[in-house]
Amino acid sequence: MQQFFTVGPSQLHPQYELFWQESYRNQVGSISHRSQQFRDIYRFTEEQLRILLSLTPEHRVYFTPSATEIWERMLLNVVENTSFHLVNGAFSKRFYEFSGLLGKQNLCYEVPQGQGFDDVAQIEIPSSVELICTTQNETSSGIQIPTEDLILLKDRHPQSLICTDIVSSAPYAAVNFEKMDMAFFSVQKAFGLPPGLGVWIVNDASLKKAAHLKQKGILQGAHHTLESFEKNHLNWETPSTPNVMAIDVLGKMAAYMNRMGIDQIRKDTEVKFEMLKHFEASHPGVRYTTNHVAHLSRTVCVWTCEKNPKDILEKMKARQYLLAGGYGVGKAEQIRIANFPSSTVQDMEKMLQCLSEVIS
Repeated sequence: MQQFFTVGPSQLHPQYELFWQESYRNQVGSISHRSQQFRDIYRFTEEQLRILLSLTPEHRVYFTPSATEIWERMLLNVVENTSFHLVNGAFSKRFYEFSGLLGKQNLCYEVPQGQGFDDVAQIEIPSSVELICTTQNETSSGIQIPTEDLILLKDRHPQSLICTDIVSSAPYAAVNFEKMDMAFFSVQKAFGLPPGLGVWIVNDASLKKAAHLKQKGILQGAHHTLESFEKNHLNWETPSTPNVMAIDVLGKMAAYMNRMGIDQIRKDTEVKFEMLKHFEASHPGVRYTTNHVAHLSRTVCVWTCEKNPKDILEKMKARQYLLAGGYGVGKAEQIRIANFPSSTVQDMEKMLQCLSEVIS
């Protein structure tokens, strides 16, 4: 049976089939999103995510079809003129480009893909910036922004809202939501679920800014606006018909992870990260793009390969292991490996043993 170490969609979590079957037996996919049954599902899912991610009481959770949609919703709803983006890979750059496409003044501080931000305190961000856009975990490059740097950014620029992309690091990333206005992720990566559901975490300050822009007559979208999300959220509903089964299964998965404990999830992730680091140090055929360990993603490993990455991927697939190819500027020479909760320490050990044989 094939095992996926791809970075999204990734390996389905071993518990997914059980949770899906339970949802199917309860005919969750057929219920109305205006029913009490759905309201109970929404409330439960948010409660479990609140525990898992350590959300503050003022943060609420909205559901969208994808995390990519959230880029657009966010920029339309809280930015009148100017957004600022920390760019170091394909996805953070695309977020930056979205802002320009929507007619905003999009400013950025960019470093080459594969590198991190050495000192965020030295990044000059104008006081006119309304939203600072960060990618805590850049899936294309395997580079993270340490969560303490996110705190520093907010402390230095309290006049701006700040958001972060945790698409491939939630729930591992220990984001301090006391300092984070908005965050977002999708479920097809570290949650080990099929694609088709985005999660948008929003606080009071963001809603207040959206209300202010509406009063000024700023176009915020025709339907999926922060106002409509919040109006429906007050009754545990959504503006339009969502993927109800996906929300139900996400709630069950978050509850399972809470029973396991976020500390254990992080510990297992870090053990596998150390295994990946040791592999890179002992195999000259692969190398990280930076020597700055603090900047290395704990959940997405990206290596530049001495041998043809396509050959490596094909040989690993023949042995029933699917890894991901490079993305963006690193597409031709890199491989990417997921370090998500759906794979165990033993799974990682076996995969790396196979990879060692392939690249030797």
